[in-house]
Amino acid sequence: MTMSLVFHSIGVITLMIGIGVILSRTFNFNEDTRNAFISLITNVGMPCIILSSIFQVDIEGELFGKIIFVFLVSIAINLAGIGLGYLFAILFHKKLDRARELAILSGLGNTGFIGIPLCAVLLGPEGALYAAMFDAGVDFTIWTVGALLLQKEKQVGLGMLRTMLNVPILSIVIGLTLAFFNLRPPFLLTDLFDRLAAIAAPLAMFYIGIMIMSLFQQRSAGRLAGSRNTLWLPVTVKLVLLPVFAVLIGIGLSVDRLVLQTLLIQSAMPTLTLSSILFAKYSADEEMGAFVTICSTAAALLTIPGMIYLMNLWLAGG
Repeated sequence: MTMSLVFHSIGVITLMIGIGVILSRTFNFNEDTRNAFISLITNVGMPCIILSSIFQVDIEGELFGKIIFVFLVSIAINLAGIGLGYLFAILFHKKLDRARELAILSGLGNTGFIGIPLCAVLLGPEGALYAAMFDAGVDFTIWTVGALLLQKEKQVGLGMLRTMLNVPILSIVIGLTLAFFNLRPPFLLTDLFDRLAAIAAPLAMFYIGIMIMSLFQQRSAGRLAGSRNTLWLPVTVKLVLLPVFAVLIGIGLSVDRLVLQTLLIQSAMPTLTLSSILFAKYSADEEMGAFVTICSTAAALLTIPGMIYLMNLWLAGG
């Protein structure tokens, strides 16, 4: 993976976020427009990236094994991040009543909105497929461990299972099932998947840019002072410690270079964009979730190239 391609991709992402900031001045960003963006990204763009990647790669027995491996390692990395975040919150902020939120912000990344499109650009169809499976592991962690951690009254049931059955997860299951039986949709559909896959990254970046302006235009921005005091914790765990942990796991298990690069990139993603929505669902600190998401996204524009550069140096030295 050449650094010029990494910097080019991060530069394009930065410009698209800037366009989102400009767009925010042209219309009202309310619940309806927010839901429209999220629906287009999660129900159209991301599933089409997944399906397009699946049908561009010849999936054989060895590749299926790697896919399952990435899914399981994703869960392990997510749990490690949550555990580290919770531990640091208790150690460094003993009187803090937001340890659960900080744990979620430290462990769960924006592997869908940013990670899958970025891996598709940097690593090609196979990398995008691994990225989609990593994101499936994040989704699994969100609606199991994450939901249980945030619930005041712990409940496990069919409702939790239903929330995990989203369109990206279903597209992975359907796509891999068709690939397993060597079935391929007609060219009309695969061409449609390829074209619609291209909208995911721009829409996601526009959304982040709009969300940045929306947050700082709110009158409640003054209440974010408390979040600034704890900002270092989820940002450090999510953007620095977790990618290092992922690379150590990958090297320790002797995974191939493409899988290792995918693990690093997905582990280095900024905090989950939908964290504020998740927190609102469970009456947690929604404003802190949005603030940490925005700050970690800005910081990730620097840390992602840095982490990739360090990994390349490590592999070259080895």
